[in-house]
Formats: sequence, structure tokens, C-alpha cells
Amino acid sequence: MQRSQTVSKAVGLDKHVTGPAGGLTILEGLELEVDAGEALAILGASGSGKSTLLGLLAGLDRASSGEVWLCGEPLGALDEDGRAELRSGRVGFVFQNFQLLPTLTARENVLLPLELTDTPDAAARADEALARVGLGARAGHYPRQLSGGEQQRVAIARAYAPRPAVLFADEPTGNLDQATGEQIIELLFELRAEAGAALVLVTHDPGLAARCDRRLAMREGRLEALA
Repeated sequence: MQRSQTVSKAVGLDKHVTGPAGGLTILEGLELEVDAGEALAILGASGSGKSTLLGLLAGLDRASSGEVWLCGEPLGALDEDGRAELRSGRVGFVFQNFQLLPTLTARENVLLPLELTDTPDAAARADEALARVGLGARAGHYPRQLSGGEQQRVAIARAYAPRPAVLFADEPTGNLDQATGEQIIELLFELRAEAGAALVLVTHDPGLAARCDRRLAMREGRLEALA
């Protein structure tokens, strides 16, 4: 399928939840477009809805109202399986807590999404991705045998191995020390440039946000442009 110039789009996006204190509006009337190859940073205070927005854009959650398009396809008409199929091979994820499967080696963690999409050269791609993040020699290690920085490198390799159109990263350096975090940032942007993928990055770090092409702030459920 030909990739749309706009890889992610939200129109009139609302998200309401019900908690112990009653109803809560997280997002309201939100509008957003992310172009192919663009690096976009979304900043905001803790609890402002940044991660909620990322989940909606990626089709991991459903909006209360409004519509989201991913790689040119509307998500509203798709069930959970349909959204998963649309993401497959087109969308990568990097999370703050790595989300590696503990019973799989580094290589197996990277290989799994490739096998699920029947990628013909899955094994070669997994090995190449691990080598690219500097973990070729650690491919047989389990997550518990890796440092936090190494686990995040595996997560980045897993995200980029399918050669996605867009990568969503949610506080990717949040659980790392400053030096390791800076290494991970460099790696993210190097691979993004090599792959030509769009990068949508949720962060509270202004320095990291400054590396992006565009910066938006989440305030009261809406996005505001930053200089």
C-alpha cells in the first residue's frame, strides 16, 4: 500500500473517562497532523494527556469522539484486530519501561513482530537491527541480563526492524540515567534519519524536544504550538 504524505491525523478528538470523582475530560477537540519523515515532540505536565494521545494516534485505544487516521486509513471503522493489522509493519513503538518479553532473548524480542508479519528476511533483519544498536554480541541474552540502556536499545531495534512509516516514543529516556539517555536519543534520531520514518515523541525534556522539527504543548486537553 502506498504511504500517505500524512502518516498520522486526528480531527475533533475527544477522550473522556469516568473515575472515582466522576467524569474527566482528558482530550477535547484536538486536531493534529504528522507528515511523513517529520519529528514531532509533544510536551506537557504529568497527567496532561500526552500518553493518552499517543495511544489514540497509534490505535491502541479508542477516542470518545472524533476520528484518527493512521497511514491514510481511518481507525474508527476498525475493530481491535483490524487496528493491529493496520499497525503491523507500519508502526513502531518505544516505551519508557521497554516492554520486552522477559521469556524471550534480545534477538527473539526483535524477531517476534517480523515473524508475525511473515517478513521473508526476518532473521537477517533482526540480526541487522541488533547490530545497528550495538547489541549483536548480546543477542542471546534475556532482558534480565541486560542493563536498562541495553533493554531500551533492544526496544529500539524491535521498533525499527520492520522499517515503519511512523515511530511513537513515550518518554523513551524516562527510566535511564542522563548519559545513557543521551546515547538513546542519538540512536533514535540516527535511525529515524536512516529509515525516513516520522517520529512522534512524548517527553518532558525540553532539550530532547529541541531536536525535533516541531514542538507542541499539551494544555487542558488541547495542543499548542511552541516556538
